[in-house]
Amino acid sequence: MEYPAEPWHLCGQMYVSVWLVPRARLPRLPAGLAAAVRPVTIGGHGIIGTAWVEYGPGGVLQYRELLSAVLVRDRARPRVSIVDIWVDSPASRAGGRQLWGIPKELAELEFSPDAADGGDGLTARAGTGEGVIAQARISTGPRRLGRWPAGASVVQLLGDRVTVTPVRGRASIRAAHAAWRVPAGAPLAYLRDRRPLFTVALRDFDILFGRRSAPR
Repeated sequence: MEYPAEPWHLCGQMYVSVWLVPRARLPRLPAGLAAAVRPVTIGGHGIIGTAWVEYGPGGVLQYRELLSAVLVRDRARPRVSIVDIWVDSPASRAGGRQLWGIPKELAELEFSPDAADGGDGLTARAGTGEGVIAQARISTGPRRLGRWPAGASVVQLLGDRVTVTPVRGRASIRAAHAAWRVPAGAPLAYLRDRRPLFTVALRDFDILFGRRSAPR
């Protein structure tokens, strides 16, 4: 399967929810990664970030995505580690796995604008032949928080090696509200019967995922 070379320039719309999840319910990190990083906890709860993402024109690939990542610390440095992720692009799946060790799986993702929200919100569903993974309805509020730099360091296990990948970009940030439904027994069951701490919409984001090649 062919896929773009690193780094990936990606553009689109993203809806991010942040959750507090009891430490005992946090998804497990791969053994080689768990030896190098530790989940960040607050009062016995870990911090999970989820995102529904639609990558659109202007980037190297166009596809939809649902992901869940845990906030970890690498000594004193904060990182995020993607623990569950589904895409509807075979090229994205292959590239994510082979370039960065991101455990992408294929799924059917259905996104539609929320007409009640002036088209800025989202109704989303992800599923496979085995059933529904998650559903969400996201509405954006009137409060616009401006256009800001956005970035993170993603830590994953690539083969038997821990790798850190930079993500940098900009997005217009808008306050939002998300209502999720996660079926019992689904891969994201650790979010079941919980509510996000907060949600934001990253509108018209423009990011660079990965490292630039060293000049020759």
